[in-house]
Amino acid sequence: MFNKFILLLLVFIVSISCVSQENIGFRENIVIKNNVFEVSYNEVFEQPNWIKYEVRNIFKMVDRGSLDFYTEESVHTSDDDDYYKNQWDKGHLAPAASFSDNYANLYQTFSFLNCSLQIDELNRGEWAQLESQVRNWASETGTIKVFVELIFNENHQVLESGAHVPSAFKKHLTFFDGSKKCFYFINEAPNKNWDKYIIDCQT
Repeated sequence: MFNKFILLLLVFIVSISCVSQENIGFRENIVIKNNVFEVSYNEVFEQPNWIKYEVRNIFKMVDRGSLDFYTEESVHTSDDDDYYKNQWDKGHLAPAASFSDNYANLYQTFSFLNCSLQIDELNRGEWAQLESQVRNWASETGTIKVFVELIFNENHQVLESGAHVPSAFKKHLTFFDGSKKCFYFINEAPNKNWDKYIIDCQT
């Protein structure tokens, strides 16, 4: 009986040790800048903390074709397993269509550094509609600076694959003349038009 107790105790200690060691070496804030975006990436959550980029008035020169997201050797990101047979889209944060002026820029947007777990109806719906509107605004008023902040509530969902699901997204737009617009989307199917998600930028 005593030997069984010792064995169970050892198993418990090993289990706790494995859990505590699981995320050792993962970084919570890696800032990376390339020719398309600047991102703060959280390897523990396997999601960005934030990303910023600029939407310019461009001419579309290339199509995405069969491009798909790719992992980065130097950063522990999400990957295809996190999006397999579930309701989460591989949501571009810096949108591909805003960087279709050349292949190098377009390809850069397909890094998993620029990818978020986003509910499919939001990604393909009002989020995409706002991205399109930002491109229209940029063509009319000049380059727009975009800052997207991912919000993780205390009780946010964690997938079995290990990736953390953002609770919401806050998008800050700064126009050429210095004016601002901000939007807040909960990570769920939208029930109103994109312009109804505008918020006070001070909140």
